[in-house]
Amino acid sequence: MKNVIQAAIEAGQEIMNIYEKDFAVEYKEDESPLTEADQKAHAVIEKRLKEHYPSIPILSEEGNHLSYEERKEWDEFWLVDPLDGTKEFVKKNGEFTVNIALIRDGKPVRGVVYAPALGDVYVADEEKGAYKVSNVLLGDVEQSEAVKLPLAKADDRVAKVVASRSHMSEETAAFITDLEKTYESVETVSAGSSLKLCLVAEGSADYYPRYAPTMEWDTAAGQAIVELAGGTVDVANEETPLVYNKENLRNPWFLATRG
Repeated sequence: MKNVIQAAIEAGQEIMNIYEKDFAVEYKEDESPLTEADQKAHAVIEKRLKEHYPSIPILSEEGNHLSYEERKEWDEFWLVDPLDGTKEFVKKNGEFTVNIALIRDGKPVRGVVYAPALGDVYVADEEKGAYKVSNVLLGDVEQSEAVKLPLAKADDRVAKVVASRSHMSEETAAFITDLEKTYESVETVSAGSSLKLCLVAEGSADYYPRYAPTMEWDTAAGQAIVELAGGTVDVANEETPLVYNKENLRNPWFLATRG
């Protein structure tokens, strides 16, 4: 995992070089924003993964999207979002991440989520579980202390629900209303990008209902972290986890729950 973490951190450094100055914003066909930072981060990650794992294919939001006829033969691949939360990046609120996940037989088995503006790295490793490293300076994870996830829940009478700053559907509001029938109090926590999944993994939130569109690269790394912290990321109203490398790369609605 060290090489994957380093790839994410190097990509984050490229992102921060652009974040700290004025930058241009373009728009894709779906009207989502694209910046130079997305492209530079993609280039760094692709280079490092190919260098260290030459036999494992890469599917990146900013790379070439191969047809399902080609992808369906993959038993294992890297799934990458070089800059998740581009809207948050453009707003300069710091809540954007670099996401790298290893998918095996449709399941995310390893993941790294790096929030370069916050200095936090979340890691999911099959052998070590899930953990968080804070105050990462100049890419030096080795000198930072890793904290095992999840953290202890403060109060069982209170439910914390994480919701997107950019997306709040009627269904999410209804989910919160239903929780109010079970808990003495329901609090909402706002966050951008895959940090929402990380908040569930670490225990800062109990639920993340996402009843709005996402793509596979938005969720894979975060799902690995939630699941290896003992939580679940299931299709909404089902007890089946999100799966990856589908013919259509759009995710169904889902609910993430802490362990």
